[in-house]
Amino acid sequence: MISLKDLEFLTSLARHGHFARAAEECGVSQPAFSMRIRKLEERLNAAIVKRGNRFQGFTPEGEALMRHARKIMDGMKLLEEEFRSAGGEVTGQLSLAVIPTAVGFAAQAVGQLRAAHPAITVRLQTASSLTIQQGLEKRVFDAGITYGEGVSPEMMRVEPLYEERYVLVAPKALAPRKTGTATWAEAAELPLSLLEPSMQNRRILDLVFRDVGVVPSVVAETGEFTSSLLMAANGVAATVIPEGLLHSLGEMQDIVALPLGDPAVEKNVSLVTPHRLPGLSTVEALRTVLKLNS
Repeated sequence: MISLKDLEFLTSLARHGHFARAAEECGVSQPAFSMRIRKLEERLNAAIVKRGNRFQGFTPEGEALMRHARKIMDGMKLLEEEFRSAGGEVTGQLSLAVIPTAVGFAAQAVGQLRAAHPAITVRLQTASSLTIQQGLEKRVFDAGITYGEGVSPEMMRVEPLYEERYVLVAPKALAPRKTGTATWAEAAELPLSLLEPSMQNRRILDLVFRDVGVVPSVVAETGEFTSSLLMAANGVAATVIPEGLLHSLGEMQDIVALPLGDPAVEKNVSLVTPHRLPGLSTVEALRTVLKLNS
């Protein structure tokens, strides 16, 4: 009654939340895609998707179908990986989502993974911690590098990677000093470019500023760190970034980087993956590269 192609279409629609993008991924026209979904609904005698001017989600019957579809497609992906890897070489595509603060760490990890397993293709995407968690639950992502805080170990496998610490990056003309450390209160006095309020990193910083009893002077908000760093390099504003990201950028001219203290703040960043038995070979290869098997 239901074919794998039907399930492929449904899981693609769940990933994209958009008929046209899902149709493009599946290699068919949007009318053909929509017709296939309607034909499936006719066979099942039940509405699967909520319809309007655009995709509005799945009906309760559709959600029930999707839960089984994801499990079946997970099994197919595992079968394909095991078949391709039968000769001893790990192959396949790894969909890895990372929070913006972990981009530098992730880039190094991908480099190590590719060096160990050159047949693996990595699809790397930056996203908010909430988007990553939802994407893992829906099997949009195979793995995520995100904040471990707030992720239920019962729902996901959570493996700590490192503690995120923070650095004030400021133009030399704005920096409170050229060397040493800075306080959060001093950072709040500078014009700041920070991530958007919807990002977990921004919520962390806002909470620290609030606990210190200061209101930061935010002059710009961005979806990633590149714009903030360019603003710092051009003397426009300071920013607060993770220490690890600073190290991955190398030496930058005309800016000062001061570790932030008073208080010292650390947040755990973890590898988060869905519970799968057995696990995907690509995820297991990443886990080995990150030395999380011990």
